Amino acid sequence: MKNKINLIVISMMTFTSVHAVDVNEIIQGYIDNTGGIQAWNDVKGIKMSGEFNQQGMVFPFEVVNLKDGRQYMNFSFQGKEIKQGVFDGESMWNTNFMTMKAERSDAESTENQKLESNDFPFPFIGWKEKGYAVELLGTETKDGSDTYKVKLVKEPITIDGQKIEDVSYYYFDTEAFVPVLIETQIQQGPMKGKINESKLSDYQEVDGLFFPFSLTQGIKDGPETTMVLKTVELNPTVSESDFAMPLETPVTEEAEKTASKTPEND
Repeated sequence: MKNKINLIVISMMTFTSVHAVDVNEIIQGYIDNTGGIQAWNDVKGIKMSGEFNQQGMVFPFEVVNLKDGRQYMNFSFQGKEIKQGVFDGESMWNTNFMTMKAERSDAESTENQKLESNDFPFPFIGWKEKGYAVELLGTETKDGSDTYKVKLVKEPITIDGQKIEDVSYYYFDTEAFVPVLIETQIQQGPMKGKINESKLSDYQEVDGLFFPFSLTQGIKDGPETTMVLKTVELNPTVSESDFAMPLETPVTEEAEKTASKTPEND
């Protein structure tokens, strides 16, 4: 992995060839090499825009994540603007692709999202204070890169009324100490039990911080969707309306009469 991260602090990490690395050094190397703890703590929000490529279909998207937990994804599909994963800090909603109407998420999904909001800008910032557990499981080769495999255990999430351990596996490049792959097991729905993979690459600098500009996601050994970033904006200006769930326009009596008319009645 010799992309645009430039390995600007690689001289700091020559200790890895002298003694065995431990999980704390990996995480600290990740934070340091992507900008440093102070710079990350100063970030109050991130706005990313780019394009999805899903089996040859390409469409633009915009994602906003804020330190206070608010977030949304907005993308264009077949000429329509669609919002997904919108969270205003208290409630969450999505657009139903069948009806194209906004639907509020259930209480369980909303509570899980509140836990996820604690991980801005990424879960290894302040992981000890959050009570997370990490474990170095050894080294593996992934897509031609030598990696350290790190297990991350966060607060349990709730699935169908049951508390489920929230576990992810991060594969850190052994030179740059940045994640190149994240694996999680799907806990519900028709894909339950399968492994979801997120492949990260093309790290680029934005105002002193490094972000992966390419993210490929999909079920292991299955079809994939690639997100390619074009811009990343730190501390963007947002409006409360960006996170507000749209209200249905009430149907007036006059509109009902108009809709019920037929040519024979005219």
